[in-house]
Amino acid sequence: MRKILLALSLLSLTVSTSAFAQGSRGSAEEQAACTRDVQKFCRAVIDQGDFTILACLKENRPKISPDCDKVLKNHNQ
Repeated sequence: MRKILLALSLLSLTVSTSAFAQGSRGSAEEQAACTRDVQKFCRAVIDQGDFTILACLKENRPKISPDCDKVLKNHNQ
């Protein structure tokens, strides 16, 4: 569970490099929107870093939830 929370925190930092540069961590709603998708599709790469998780979500874009997809789109991903 701790790894999942860490991965979501890291994901929220890297969903947008501009958001990262500004120190934004993403809203709680944005993090919640992708929690299940990270658990379902990216569990195997959770310990491989935030960019790997982001890449995993992008690779699985046709399968992720509409809410998570919207978060990625809102951050130009």
